[in-house]
Amino acid sequence: MIRNFFKTAIRNLLRNKTYTTINILGLALGLSVCLIIFAIISFETGFDKFHHKKDRIYRVLTEFHDVTGVNTSAGVPFPLPQAIKAEYPQLEKVTSVFSNGNDQIIILDDKDNLQNKFKEETGVFFTDPSFFEIFDFPWITGTPSSLNEPNNAALTKSTAIKYFGDWKKAIGKTIRRNNKQDLKISGIIQDPPANTDFQLKIVVSFKTMKNPTDDWGSVSSSMGCYILLPPGLTAKKFNSQLPAFVKKYKKPDQVNDAQVIGPLSEVHFNSKVSNFLGRTISWELIRTLIFIAFFILIIACVNFINLSTAQAVNRAKEVGIRKVLGSKKEQLRIQFLTETTLIVLASVAIALVITVVTIPYIKNLLKLPLSNNIFSNPLIVLFLIIIIPLVVLLSGFYPSVVLSRFNPVNALKSKSFANASKGITLRKGLVVVQFVIAQALIIGTIVIVLQMNYFNSKPMGFDKEAIITIPFPTDSASLAKLDFLKNKLSEQKGIEKFSLGFASPAQIGNWYSNFKFDHAAKETDFGANMKWGDENYLSTFGLQLIAGHNIPKSDTTTGFIINETLLKMLGMTDPASALNKEINMWDGKIIANIIGVVKDFHSASLQQPLQPILIASNKEVYNIAAIKLRPLQVREQIKILEQVWTSIYPEYVFEYEFMDKKIASFYNNENKLSGLYKIFAAIAIFLSCLGLYGLASFMAVQRIKEVGIRKVLGASVKSVVYLFSREFITLISIAFIVASAIAYYFMKQWLQEYTYRIEISWWIFLSAGLLSLFIAILTVSSQAIKAAVANPVKSLRSE
Repeated sequence: MIRNFFKTAIRNLLRNKTYTTINILGLALGLSVCLIIFAIISFETGFDKFHHKKDRIYRVLTEFHDVTGVNTSAGVPFPLPQAIKAEYPQLEKVTSVFSNGNDQIIILDDKDNLQNKFKEETGVFFTDPSFFEIFDFPWITGTPSSLNEPNNAALTKSTAIKYFGDWKKAIGKTIRRNNKQDLKISGIIQDPPANTDFQLKIVVSFKTMKNPTDDWGSVSSSMGCYILLPPGLTAKKFNSQLPAFVKKYKKPDQVNDAQVIGPLSEVHFNSKVSNFLGRTISWELIRTLIFIAFFILIIACVNFINLSTAQAVNRAKEVGIRKVLGSKKEQLRIQFLTETTLIVLASVAIALVITVVTIPYIKNLLKLPLSNNIFSNPLIVLFLIIIIPLVVLLSGFYPSVVLSRFNPVNALKSKSFANASKGITLRKGLVVVQFVIAQALIIGTIVIVLQMNYFNSKPMGFDKEAIITIPFPTDSASLAKLDFLKNKLSEQKGIEKFSLGFASPAQIGNWYSNFKFDHAAKETDFGANMKWGDENYLSTFGLQLIAGHNIPKSDTTTGFIINETLLKMLGMTDPASALNKEINMWDGKIIANIIGVVKDFHSASLQQPLQPILIASNKEVYNIAAIKLRPLQVREQIKILEQVWTSIYPEYVFEYEFMDKKIASFYNNENKLSGLYKIFAAIAIFLSCLGLYGLASFMAVQRIKEVGIRKVLGASVKSVVYLFSREFITLISIAFIVASAIAYYFMKQWLQEYTYRIEISWWIFLSAGLLSLFIAILTVSSQAIKAAVANPVKSLRSE
């Protein structure tokens, strides 16, 4: 019996090659989208789930309460971990974690001579043995206890191989960090999985850090604290104890800032708080991807249902004969579900091929370390086991019910569709559903692309063209060479301007600090963004003074320049009125007057509002050189700069970054998703048109005699094409109205997350509607024209 089901199913599928191909291709595309999205979601949602104690691991956060609201940081004051350990002995473990960036690593031989040099932008962590008692990062050789001693470090296996060729040769060797610290390699750690926020490369003993500040008011996002709660102690109960802890250790003017703990499970998904990886993904985005996968699969299944029910008239006599010969409804349903199963299995096979081929492209687009071997993830296999029967039921159940219900007498008299209005209505409804989804995706994609173009084209308030930033070493020996570096830069004809400073006008990581204004007793209840730079800072970046004068040439802070936003937050409207007002930072460590006011500029991405900004000179904190190059000599001058750099700092790797690329990197996630949505929208419209093509071709066959009669009576090709297209134009227009309302609502909500955003204009909807209509008409017209130009004599010939 089962063999007969499969044999008959294969014959029917081969007999209707066009519809079979359309169904298989449509389902394959839908399933491949589901597989790719499932692989992405599986990777993202698996972050740090491999730790055995994950449910009891918490991160200590700092909440800043000021006039702008509550802002949460993953950073904590440097003395906090030790204080928590002393105050709460009931905690199972407490660890300090400091993540450094842009580290220069020098490999030394046995005679302390330079063998090689590397630049590690990320991956250098300072911590203690407790870290490895909280988190599961196994050691290949050595033990975490070696990190109790200063100047000891451990390398991950791949890092050790990169530095020494063989990880076994690394033990006992010495590396030099930033030309300041010699670190002895005392252990090798297994490479961390790709889905952890701790992408370790070098782990250094926390005791190696020189003179960490004891200031409870200073918070760095690089300094973190993780705790392991004992069984029975809830996060809610522990959080209730922290206000008293804060009050005990912080000054009266700092107690507005709070400490709270958040679970490890939220670290990768809290888009408002950074992490050591520097990348988060929101649950809203994950849900959006799930909806897209579901909707595209629905479109593919709708195609199958439409074509299967449309073909029912051709199979009516087959059903009638089967019923006359004794077939039951259940047997007929099994027969049709068997055909569906074969189509789904063929689709799955093709979908797997499509997925394997496209995964490298998706990896490159999203910059995700997804595995090329999708079967290496057991969840993918489980997903297929679940999705195959689900798609079979979703696609095949209704057509099997429709076909098995035919009355054998009517079927053999070709009257099965005498009352088929319900089936036609359903197919029309399904076409509307398809195009609602496709057009909503198109509208959403257009909005996202326009918002990204807006981000990339909106002026930031400073010059970013042909400007590169070069980080330079900050050890004492290197800082002593700064004047020599400036002299060398001034000799280069290809350089228009250059400046030394701490941070460029706009970047992802910023330094905020409170201060006392105009002899006030208390500090401001908000922090200003610190931009340290020399006398060339304003001219290099094209910042515009509207009052006062520029920073004088000095190695120390002799005056502050503020922006318009800070002026307003200090309660002033006239820029001139701010001049000569005193700013006192860090209890008198820096005291200087306001000497100028600049026009507002964006110090972060356009997702955020304008920030209050302080600009001042302070050679001690400079770490970058900003260089404005002549536009026609950029590449040549960079080569010359590399030679100059190597002659001054031979131990360090030369690297640079263009300002415009740095700003574009603010929107990496949005740009990646924009590319992904373009692909999904194209697939959605393609699948919709694939179903439309199949349905139109079926209608052309069913109405062949009607077309023949119309042509004999004088109908033109144009009128016949219009006859075919009219119904589909109506359906797509209805879908456009529904899709526009849905897309407007959701994209309006999405845009609310951005401080600076586009307005959703009417032409966006019109463009999406016309595009869908144009593609649909092309799809339908191909079949309509074929029917219209057919010889009416052949069309009217009886069997």
